[in-house]
Order: sequence, then C-alpha cells, then structure tokens
Amino acid sequence: MIFFKKKGAVHREDGAGTQRPKEDKFDTGLKRSRNRFREGLLSLVGKEIKIDRVFMDEIEAFLYQSDFGPRITESLLQKIEESSRKSPVTNYEHIRDIIRDAFKERFAGNDAEIPVENHHPFVLLVAGVNGSGKTTTLGKLAYTFAQQGKKSLIIAGDTYRAAAVEQLETWAQRAGASFIKNPDAKNPSGIIYDGIQKGLRDQNDLILIDTAGRLHNKAHLMEELSKIIRVIQKLIPDAPHENLLVLDGTVGQNGLIQAREFDKILPITGLVVTKLDGTAKGGVLAAIHEEMNVPVKFVGLGEKIDDLIPFDADLYVDSLFGNRD
Repeated sequence: MIFFKKKGAVHREDGAGTQRPKEDKFDTGLKRSRNRFREGLLSLVGKEIKIDRVFMDEIEAFLYQSDFGPRITESLLQKIEESSRKSPVTNYEHIRDIIRDAFKERFAGNDAEIPVENHHPFVLLVAGVNGSGKTTTLGKLAYTFAQQGKKSLIIAGDTYRAAAVEQLETWAQRAGASFIKNPDAKNPSGIIYDGIQKGLRDQNDLILIDTAGRLHNKAHLMEELSKIIRVIQKLIPDAPHENLLVLDGTVGQNGLIQAREFDKILPITGLVVTKLDGTAKGGVLAAIHEEMNVPVKFVGLGEKIDDLIPFDADLYVDSLFGNRD
C-alpha cells in the first residue's frame, strides 16, 4: 500500500494563477463548434429563408450532422415551424435565436452544484471508458476543490492500468491532493476500503475514487462496481454522494451510447464532458443531457489544470451559438 499526503500549497500551472474569466473560457473553448454551426447554417439560409419542405429537410440533416441527436432535432424542427407560423422567419439570426432559446429552455433545470458541504467526507465516484479523460478529470476536480479550501484524497481504484495509476498520482501531486494506491492489488475493493479508512482518519473533505473503464466487459464491470459500492457503504452508509460519468466530447453520438451503457451499471448523478475545445460538434453535450436527463456538472475546455469548469448553461448556449459575438 502506497500513499502520500499533500505538501504545502497547491501547485499552480503556468497561467492557472491568473485565471481567465469563466465567460472567456466558454467562449474560447467552444469556438470551433460555434464557427461550424454558423458556417453550416449560413450555407443553408443564405440571405433569405423560405420555410418549405426542402428547407426543413436541409435543416434536419444539418442538425443531425451537428450531433444534436434525434430528440433535440425533432423538437427544434417543430420550434422553427411554429415560429414561422406566428411571424416570418427570414434570416440566419431568426433561426439561430430559435435554436438558442430552445437550448436554454432545455437546460433551465440543470443543477451543476456538487453539494460538498452536505457530507464530511463527501465521497465522489468517477466512472468512464478508458481514454475519456477520466484520470485527468479526477486531478482537475481535486484542484478545483482545493481552490475552495477543500482537502481531497484520490483513490486509485482502476487497478488494471498501471500507466493510469502513475498518471493519476502525477495529477494528485499537481492538484495538492493526498493519494493512495496499491501497485500489487488486483481487486479494487481492497484499495478503496483502505483509502476510505485513510480519508476518514485524515479528516479529508472529499474522497475521489477512480474506477475501471472496461465497458466491453459489461458483466464483470457491473459486478465490480456493485462490490465497490457495498465496500464504500460499509464505512460510510450513505455514500457515494455523487456518481460522475466522464464522457469524451469529441466522440459525438458514441458518447451517448456510452452513457446509456453506464447508466445500466451505475446510478449516474452527473456528467462531466471533456475535450469540448477539441471538437466542432459541441452540441453533443445537449443531446446526452436530453437523453439521460442527468445534470451536466463540469465541462473540459482546455488542457490546463484549471480548465475543468463548472457547467453554466447560459454561457454554454451563448458561446455555442455566437450570441456573445
């Protein structure tokens, strides 16, 4: 069993000490998606619009290509037709505003808060397929909570990937978090049990738990996660307090497929969508939120340690559709 305690102040990455306003991070991070939406829609509408079957078919294809998903696409088409019956829809701005307002309605009830004050320690379980950005997210979460004065312990519960454990240890050091691992462990339940005992003993504010991401072996993963939750509840009966699913924003509709599969295995309470700065289809976040009916908690808008941002629906929608241009 190997662990270390955080030492001194939280390490700041270059640029992290002078954080950009959250508005700028959303605006910059969603620039590729915003440009693609604007260019694609302008190529359809031109200077004037005629709401007819041909136009609606073209808009439908464009929305699907933007990874908005079937539910949102169908709803947006209805909104456009309804608006055109009430008053003329004649240009790009009209269409954009209809879509933007519909998105804001959909995110109106999204609760991005992680209520860490409600439990001590607050136990947060993190799931996601390998390559989704799960390991990076854990480190960035610890850093985010450290900026709020919270002391975190990260437990390396993915015992199948030695490289992931090493990467997670590096992120824990950068975030100023305590860390526990067992290089010889094959069963994650044991290291998680020891880790929670350590977190209780050290009076950590948060315990962040990494889990395996081998979704291709669903039966085994379901059994493993069920056992992990039982182990956690032996020590903290009402935990875990959040089950976050990390999804790679660059994989499009595959992210929705992953979300559905994980939801069968684990009661997901929140989503973290990473790498949104690396995709031109940032609307996929809305499709996943719509399908899963689970709040978006954080979004990844860059590679720096402070680029995991609490989700803000208004900033997301305005940055995605260019309302702030």
